[in-house]
Amino acid sequence: MKGDGGTRVLQGEGVAEPSGALRGTGVLVVPVVGWSRCCAPRLHPIRLPLERGHHIHRCVPPGIKCGGVLSAPYGNFSSPNFPGRYPYETECTWLIVVAEGSSVLLSFSHFELEYHAACAYDYLQVYNGAARDQGNLLGTFCGRSPPPPFSSAWHVMAVVFRSDRHVAKRGFAAAYRKDACGGQLTGLSGEITSPRYPESYPNNAECRWSIGGGSGGGPLTLVFTDFQVEGGQGCGFDYVALFDGPTTAAPRLGRYCGSTRPPRIVSSTPHLLILFKSDFNIGGRGFKAHFYSGECQEVFTAVKGNLSSPRYPNFYPNNLKCQWSIQLPPGYRIKVFFLDMELEGRSSLTGGCDYDHLAAFDGGTENGSLLGRWCGRESLAPVTSRSNQLLLVLHTDRNTAKRGFSIAYVGVVPMNVSCTRTDFHIQIPVQSLAQLERNRIYLGTPSCAAQVVGRNFRIHTRFDTCGTESQKRNNTSVIVSTLYIDFSAGDQEDIHQYEVQCEPKRKEASVTLIAGPHPSRLSQAENLVDAQQQEGGATDAREIKSQDTSDIVFISVCILAGLLMVIAVVGLVLL
Repeated sequence: MKGDGGTRVLQGEGVAEPSGALRGTGVLVVPVVGWSRCCAPRLHPIRLPLERGHHIHRCVPPGIKCGGVLSAPYGNFSSPNFPGRYPYETECTWLIVVAEGSSVLLSFSHFELEYHAACAYDYLQVYNGAARDQGNLLGTFCGRSPPPPFSSAWHVMAVVFRSDRHVAKRGFAAAYRKDACGGQLTGLSGEITSPRYPESYPNNAECRWSIGGGSGGGPLTLVFTDFQVEGGQGCGFDYVALFDGPTTAAPRLGRYCGSTRPPRIVSSTPHLLILFKSDFNIGGRGFKAHFYSGECQEVFTAVKGNLSSPRYPNFYPNNLKCQWSIQLPPGYRIKVFFLDMELEGRSSLTGGCDYDHLAAFDGGTENGSLLGRWCGRESLAPVTSRSNQLLLVLHTDRNTAKRGFSIAYVGVVPMNVSCTRTDFHIQIPVQSLAQLERNRIYLGTPSCAAQVVGRNFRIHTRFDTCGTESQKRNNTSVIVSTLYIDFSAGDQEDIHQYEVQCEPKRKEASVTLIAGPHPSRLSQAENLVDAQQQEGGATDAREIKSQDTSDIVFISVCILAGLLMVIAVVGLVLL
């Protein structure tokens, strides 16, 4: 018999036969191969193989037709017996497969399932792709509120319907179509390309991508990675126009053409419309862009903070590219602590993080130095940037989602610490702690607060004050104290602690972060003096020279005292 949209349906099983196998997945229509755990004994289980070991399971009462593979460019499908009541204890899966390079647009014209607050009884699920894992799940629905329109991230989408043994309703009716140009995008992130990219786009094209409307909310960010569209004064021929809302009636954010990439665009609403138009001649390569929304993008400017993968500690979605940017004042460095990490594991072929992975870059872009690339379930040492900016990027592929990650970071305050045989000298640029009063920065006790000298907070104190103590470390005598920087606001206590250490004999000082976002993780803290000790210019050099002068004076006094003692002894002998 014929199904809607020209899809051929096999009698007796309700399986739509595809015009060709799903590329790379080995999708075939097969007879009954065994019992599915979801089925009662009176139901007929049918299993269809999908990609990388995944299968469609359909549990249907005798004579009921539902589920299958839909491969026509467009079509309709509905719950069994629609518009009558659907049967009890039924599970059906529809796999929609359109041409590669296209996406699937799915909409619902009727929807009525048994209601439960968590949709635990009868429900419908929509998956972005063939694999039924939590990372591909776009949503679970029940009751009378229809799901929103969906657009897949690639050319495959799966729809699952399940009913229990109580309370049947009328069910649902849905329609799908192939869309090679434009669509409704509701994911946390995604990629958009002009038709036929990177080949020349067609003439007389008009495409609209409406981004937003998902559960993430918040502003959207759009970044173009490639752009070549026919140019012209005023972009009157071919162009890309961006609107700060779901329709062209919203404020326009820009209109672009030529070969210069548009700037990074951030909407002020949870919606963004992209309109691409070409005229009757002269084309170009087109464009490629990524969008980020909700919990998949954020910029952090606070001195410390926490971030996690989308939906953490639940499974993160598939098909993501998320970015988190940490931007602190000049002079700071950023230390990242991995509190929890569980991503898809390494490739068994290459041993590398070829599937889902998290990467950190020094600076604000992916062109910066790679600080690390991680996957699997590992206990990771902290990572410290070399600049005041750090970018974290999460990539996930089309299947096998995991719990994700949780991260804390702290800004390492830039400071210059030096010592003599008797004194500590600490210097911190005022601009690094501009929001703090000087009494919020102290060594050992609040009575040893910093002074403001020029453009710096300074602490100059002797070893016998400010809570300093002598210790033996590695058979070496050292002087140790704690530097406190108090960022507390209101009832929220937030005090960062640095251990300041001096080896008097060698006049060598060091400073180590010992308490910040997660004390149990900070035991691995590193020495922070290195390059920061080199900053400060001629002023610092003169200051260090003056510190050494105090040592010379001390030695001179000792020598003079010795000479006087010798003279006194000689005088007594002569008498």
